[in-house]
Amino acid sequence: MIPGAMHTSLIETLSLTLLITSVAAVEMRRLKFSAVAYLCQALLIVGLLLSFAPVNRALYWWAATALVTKVILTPWFLFRSIRGVDDRELKPVIGFGPSAIIAALLMLSFFRLTHGRVALLAPTELGQLGVFRTNLAVASTVFALGLYAVLTRRDAIKTVIGLCLLENGVHLSLVSLAPGLPETALFGMATEVVVTVFLLLYVIGGVRQAFGSTDTFRLRELRW
Repeated sequence: MIPGAMHTSLIETLSLTLLITSVAAVEMRRLKFSAVAYLCQALLIVGLLLSFAPVNRALYWWAATALVTKVILTPWFLFRSIRGVDDRELKPVIGFGPSAIIAALLMLSFFRLTHGRVALLAPTELGQLGVFRTNLAVASTVFALGLYAVLTRRDAIKTVIGLCLLENGVHLSLVSLAPGLPETALFGMATEVVVTVFLLLYVIGGVRQAFGSTDTFRLRELRW
């Protein structure tokens, strides 16, 4: 049974909005706009953590950590990497039209598949409740869209944004599967990837200096 302190309608609204920000972050061709879409998604994740927090006060700490890492540091790293250069994304492996169709199909198929088969993924009483079914379906969809971005984008910065989407999908599934456990907040804070993002963007800066581009396909030209 869902605790009465939990605002289920708010949670579902925030969760479903994650889908919009995910598609925008993946498909927008201006890197600044993609970074803004990620920033909006980070704010939604913080809002979701705060919505769950009445049943687990430790989530307030995770929300505070996510505010610093997801909302402040990661977007700052992204905007800093984009600043002063042409922010148009390098031409991806798949063109905009086909890519938008694939992203829409991924969103619909993963959401419907997970929502309809949630008993196999989370065979618990809590996992069968409406708001948690929705959250797990959204989490798998955000993860799939992030993986799609990592696999099909040549621009290294867009690849990093895809990695951030992967992380958000994992975190949403974590808080949805075990919102009442104190360990949930601990695991969530421990798996923030802000340091990884910083290191990746630092390496990307070196690649840009060496090749004048953030094209990941150029990395094959590197030699010892």
